[in-house]
Amino acid sequence: MNQITAEKLEKYISITEKALEGIKIKVTDKQNYKKGQEVFDMASRYLSDARHYKAKGDFVTAFAAVNYAHGWLDAGARLNLFEVDKEVKELFTID
Repeated sequence: MNQITAEKLEKYISITEKALEGIKIKVTDKQNYKKGQEVFDMASRYLSDARHYKAKGDFVTAFAAVNYAHGWLDAGARLNLFEVDKEVKELFTID
């Protein structure tokens, strides 16, 4: 199907929420911790944007925003800025 339905959008928002809840910023040194905070913040903001646009009925922009959010999280995990809980590892492209 080539449509972004409310159900499909909610599925991806839910997946990204689960991923966000399943990570912690690694504390290796001050600089990397700050980078982890920045990446986490960007992901949180894009997820918030996704919810906002979904509520307005703009599913295309909401879908783009949720994908950006998950992309930020995935990048942070790949850069080893986050500790990823084993329960959500399958939501990331790590290991």
